[in-house]
Amino acid sequence: MASTALDTLIEMGFSRNRAEKALAVTKNNGAQVAMDWLLEHGDDPDIDEPYVAPQGNVLGETGGPEGDDKPSADASESTTDKKANQPMSLKCEDCGKLLKSEIDVQAHAARTGHQNFSESTEEIKPLTEEEKKEQLARLEAKMKQRRLEKAEQEKKEAIEKEKMRRKQGQSLTSMKEKFEYEEMKKIAAEKKREKMEEKLARQRVKEQIARDRAVMAAQSSSSAAASQPMPAAVTTQTPAEPASKKEYSEARLQIRLPNGSAMTQTFGVSEQLAAVRVYVQLNRTDGNNDPFTLMTTFPRKVYTEEDMEKPLKELGLVPSAVLMVTKS
Repeated sequence: MASTALDTLIEMGFSRNRAEKALAVTKNNGAQVAMDWLLEHGDDPDIDEPYVAPQGNVLGETGGPEGDDKPSADASESTTDKKANQPMSLKCEDCGKLLKSEIDVQAHAARTGHQNFSESTEEIKPLTEEEKKEQLARLEAKMKQRRLEKAEQEKKEAIEKEKMRRKQGQSLTSMKEKFEYEEMKKIAAEKKREKMEEKLARQRVKEQIARDRAVMAAQSSSSAAASQPMPAAVTTQTPAEPASKKEYSEARLQIRLPNGSAMTQTFGVSEQLAAVRVYVQLNRTDGNNDPFTLMTTFPRKVYTEEDMEKPLKELGLVPSAVLMVTKS
């Protein structure tokens, strides 16, 4: 009994499930067509799912269902004559290969590029053991080649994915670096502003310290002068030449506050009137911190901001004078 297409595929190493599925999908058009389908779909995820053949149909075989009446002898002879005159296969005129169906022709043309085919009365003989082994070896080689091609394709896709991932990573890194650069610029600008403010604050502190030192020096000079006897009274009683004018180094000032209290302090004759104002700001006892001006009553003079930069001897407050503190 001749081998069916199903037996041929099983003998070539395919599982029965795969062979039955391939023959069903290719409409039972022969082992070659089914084998080609298996080569194309051997790596499908559902290739090994169980296949259930339709009832009353045996894959790989042709003919009516079991139970049909057997033909008579005359009918058999008539059928044999008809078969002898009917085409049993399709032949490739380019290479002489016999093909079973139109689908086999299309598959052969796609593989080889041959275009010349004709009908033939030759029947395709079953594969010999040697042909089966040869076809199986060819099949294994094709499957191996397919696996290599698939592995190469997967490798290329993996490389492309890695390139894309690196490109995206570089883009994200660039964006991150740009963001960090902008943040660093903001931080640098903020630090610069803080340093400038700190510098100005230090300058103001230095200026205040300088003013405080000037006031303390003035107070120290006043205290030293107050602790020593005043020979000036004796000196003033000594007859002096009318043409000579005494040079004073200090100015003794009495400063009267708005509440009636008074402060007395000695300043250097070269000190500016601003030093007197600072002294009043730091030492006044009337509890009033409102802005004020300084003035004299005899003669009456209200000192301006311009006068604050002038030394006491230039303002006529040497050797002594009385200053009034009034509201600005």
